[in-house]
Amino acid sequence: MEVDAMFAKTSASVEEIRIRVGYALKRHPLCRDVQFDIVRMPRTGKGNWTISLRSFAPDAVWETSDIVADIQEAYDLSAAV
Repeated sequence: MEVDAMFAKTSASVEEIRIRVGYALKRHPLCRDVQFDIVRMPRTGKGNWTISLRSFAPDAVWETSDIVADIQEAYDLSAAV
């Protein structure tokens, strides 16, 4: 039970996730100009949301992907719209 609680995702709204992703990307020099959207997805083992990248520098692809993956592991999009 304690292990499940340790790995449980925190529920967050679309706006909360947008803010967290935006701040995380702005902290990395290569990712500061990345433009993105939060996309609600059907629930899978990895979660129920993803990021749609609209604009990013080619050298920022891996860093952006790592940052988003870390946030996806921590947050679950709440049911409230």
